Amino acid sequence: MRELAHLDWPFLEERHGILAAELDRWARQHVAHIHGPDVDAACRTLVRELGGAGWLRHAVGGAYGEQEVIDTRAICLARETLAYHNGLADFAFAMQGLGSGAISLQGTEAQKERYLPRVARGEAIAAFALSEPDAGSDVANLSCAAHVEGGYAVLNGEKTWISNGGIADFYVVFCRTGEAPGPRGISAFIVDAGTPGFEVAERIEVIAPHPLARLQFRSCRVPLSQRIGAAGEGFKVAMRTLDVFRTSVAAAALGFARRALDEALHRATTRKMFNQTLADFQLTQAKLAQMATTIDSAALLVYRAAWLRDQGQVVTKEAAMAKMAATEGAQQVIDAAVQMFGGLGVTSGHPVEQLYREIRSLRIYEGATEVQQLIIARELLKEVKG
Repeated sequence: MRELAHLDWPFLEERHGILAAELDRWARQHVAHIHGPDVDAACRTLVRELGGAGWLRHAVGGAYGEQEVIDTRAICLARETLAYHNGLADFAFAMQGLGSGAISLQGTEAQKERYLPRVARGEAIAAFALSEPDAGSDVANLSCAAHVEGGYAVLNGEKTWISNGGIADFYVVFCRTGEAPGPRGISAFIVDAGTPGFEVAERIEVIAPHPLARLQFRSCRVPLSQRIGAAGEGFKVAMRTLDVFRTSVAAAALGFARRALDEALHRATTRKMFNQTLADFQLTQAKLAQMATTIDSAALLVYRAAWLRDQGQVVTKEAAMAKMAATEGAQQVIDAAVQMFGGLGVTSGHPVEQLYREIRSLRIYEGATEVQQLIIARELLKEVKG
């Protein structure tokens, strides 16, 4: 039985509790069992299901979303809930938000009208194209470039590790445009799938399957009306978007960890060993206690960061703490659950085996744990130096 006691915490409002409870009931009926060998098809189905039921409205902002301003706590609760039931459903929801987030936050009214309603209805799949072979954590080191010719930006270069690559209807692409050195010389453009000069160069397979690809741009002409924000503001656009969704990565980790604990509790109380249950052993009890404490500790950091961001505060340090604690903690919780299941825990397709594969990438994407440590330390030192 999924634990929902945290919905009464003061970080959350009554509407958040209603959202989580309703989504939990819906997910059990509609997405918990959508998997299958064709990951692209499963992802498209999940986007349609989530959009058709209205849940994707929480992933976009403005007049086309559930709230005028993006509600970080709602996004976190949605991701935690979906991750508990189906990792790919969480992915589908998150990428609709991340892929369109720059448009929600800083797009023109024309851009919002063109893309956001379709994203919210699940009729268009979005992607966020930032990472490159030599620019992952070091975003300012982008080499994909664009120059202006008439009323067009001409893109050349490549992106990699792009989620929804190969199935997205549009991509928010960050390119070096040269207004200034480093991060001040980057701009963001919306590139529709099928634009001449743009191709999906390679599909990438990972241990927790989801659509992922390397993208190639060769003299790809994009109207300047597709630029998000002013020239040279792309880095700010990217960071604003990531500030919203980095905390939600931590929330997804919470969902995986809570599912692992529930699976472990069921195993411990039903597995017979030496004329008693696994739960009767003190070693098991100690492990369960540690798992539960790790989850609640991380959850407090997650919803603190989400609440602060919804109050309009800068949450660079708090989001980094939440992501680090939740993803690293979830890895420990899931590993402990696998251990309790013994051989079953490493059997392909078993729930805890799937969780073991799902959690690993969360410790890397949107800033690896080591990067979060650097961010936290940097912010602490700023405070000391005044």
